[in-house]
Amino acid sequence: MLVDFPSEVREFLYNVFVVKLTWLVLVGYAGQALFATRFVVQWIATERARKSVIPVAFWFFSIGGGLLLFCYALLIRDPVFILGQGFGVLVYLRNLYFVYRERRDQAAKTA
Repeated sequence: MLVDFPSEVREFLYNVFVVKLTWLVLVGYAGQALFATRFVVQWIATERARKSVIPVAFWFFSIGGGLLLFCYALLIRDPVFILGQGFGVLVYLRNLYFVYRERRDQAAKTA
């Protein structure tokens, strides 16, 4: 069953999602899709382990999505979005550094 939206709502949705669809918006969608995928990855890993887990893939999706969204924010010149995504990418990179440093240290202890 389809909802019959008022003409103002239909016009708004058309203007936002059809008229404004450009390659740049597609880059933003791709970044948002990568960013959202990280939550699915984390949820699946947590359910399998039956405890809170953040897999390495979470950080890679965070970096990929964050970088695409950062580029998108730069291109649309949105200062709030630029600061938010720029800072986030640094945090994700730092977390990934800690993951690999811990693995390196554990490998050195077992060698």
